[in-house]
Amino acid sequence: MNRSHLAAGILACVLSATASSSRPALAQQSKVGDWTIEKRAQDTHCNASRGYKDKDDENRDYVIVITYSEQAIVIVMIYDGWEWDKVGEILRADVGTDDADIMKKAKWEVMDKTTVRGIFAYDQSIMDRLAKAKRLTLDFEDDEDDSIEMQIPRAGEALAALKFCEENRK
Repeated sequence: MNRSHLAAGILACVLSATASSSRPALAQQSKVGDWTIEKRAQDTHCNASRGYKDKDDENRDYVIVITYSEQAIVIVMIYDGWEWDKVGEILRADVGTDDADIMKKAKWEVMDKTTVRGIFAYDQSIMDRLAKAKRLTLDFEDDEDDSIEMQIPRAGEALAALKFCEENRK
């Protein structure tokens, strides 16, 4: 199973009921550049995901998944350079983009050894900042080694497609 589907599965647990099917069925899917916008049959909400390998970082995998509802924005970040020890551990990190701070000391939950998830109250200004960004950064408190900068090109187009998916989900 690739990391994008793992992240989408994690998001499904947050925003929808548990599916009875073991393999995800896609009800809607589109592409914006290298972003995938999808609404799986067992999910309540759509999500936007992007994965890539960074040749300048030992060809490590980077994956981001973003979804939202009227109540929450959920961001899952996967980086195969992380080695978190405790599933469920709560980490604090400043969240920013290449040109704006989004949130100080935001709460992130460790999902597995390479995955963290942030769940934030819905705020349009967060979505607006993400839409303008080319990079998303997490600067973990007292842990420079695990801080990360993830490339999110065409985020504005991907989030517009995500909004369209949400408005037209079946």
